[in-house]
Amino acid sequence: MTTAAAKKRHLRWALELTSLPTAAGREHRVVRWIENWLAQRRNLALRLDRLGNMLITRKGAKRGGRPLLITAHLDHPAFVITKVRDDRHIECELRGGVRPPYFLKSRVRACDGQDRPHRGSIVEHGKGKLFDEVLIRLARQTEDLKAGDIVTWDLPKARVRKGLLEAPACDDLAGVAAALAAMDELRSKRGIGDVRVLLTRAEEIGFLGAIAACRTGLIPKNAKVIALENSRSFAESPIGGGPILRVGDRISIFHHGLAFEVARIAMSMEQRREGFTWQRKLMPGGACEATTFQAFGYEAICLCLPLGNYHNMANLAEVIDGRRGAKARIAPEFVSVADYHGLVDWLVECGGTLTARRRKGDDAADGRKAIRAMMEKIDRTKGYVLRERAARL
Repeated sequence: MTTAAAKKRHLRWALELTSLPTAAGREHRVVRWIENWLAQRRNLALRLDRLGNMLITRKGAKRGGRPLLITAHLDHPAFVITKVRDDRHIECELRGGVRPPYFLKSRVRACDGQDRPHRGSIVEHGKGKLFDEVLIRLARQTEDLKAGDIVTWDLPKARVRKGLLEAPACDDLAGVAAALAAMDELRSKRGIGDVRVLLTRAEEIGFLGAIAACRTGLIPKNAKVIALENSRSFAESPIGGGPILRVGDRISIFHHGLAFEVARIAMSMEQRREGFTWQRKLMPGGACEATTFQAFGYEAICLCLPLGNYHNMANLAEVIDGRRGAKARIAPEFVSVADYHGLVDWLVECGGTLTARRRKGDDAADGRKAIRAMMEKIDRTKGYVLRERAARL
């Protein structure tokens, strides 16, 4: 079980990461944080592919079995400056999905090359060839901004309030933090097989990093993949109800055998660990990288944190339904702190169980064995009920 001191560290990492400005293709601040984190852990190694995806491995880890990849993405919906019109106006494109009612008059913050903030608001919004485009009027004149700089919503830094982690970018930086926290717990454990962390770029504009990682060979062909996400919460998938085994998204259903194994691990934890809760849901509110990995032939599932204010859009359900008086308002995303710690613990258990050398066969076969065992039990104990019923028909 994760110690109180470790949980404190894990939460601090989540607070720091979810406060960082990041955008598809402009993830460098998050990358820098991770590189500094890795510099303090000599038994972990980093490899980059040509598109900048980050693969973290344990030095000296035993190879030969099927590796387990825990994946998360480094970006979040944000604006990127395309043109500095003058010292008070900048043109930007939004890399990610935010609905049109949330743009006009919303307050934003541009971050220059020295990490200095420049506040302003959106005064024009339109559709471009690839992305939504906006014109931002800055509150003060500046010559410090240039094309390629990031502009985010003007939100406070991450904080914990009433058991919730409220932050500018939970999706998917809370997932990044959980992946790193799990790797930190696993990196020195004995009996652990080949566990790796893959951190991808540009997920928010079409899974570009995940697709590249599959094409470049960064992921072994026989790898099992657990993709991490922060997925929009619904009434049936409540925040605080535990991390979620996401069996599918709005595009596809994920690998049934691997889902069976991960669910079995969660059920075991539920019995052994007081307070551990989990959920099993489809989560159709969006698509995630597990769909991409499956398209390339990998066994993939998703574990996610139920998320409030998805993509910083407060009152989203009311705005979508067109309810009278519904206000499209930008706000911090939020997840449950308890769900976050539960996700880390679940990943640590998966890292040990799914890479154990004693395992034989594939996950689908294990699922079939469970059904066969149930059939045999029925035959031994209650088969006469079925025969009696048949005789009366």
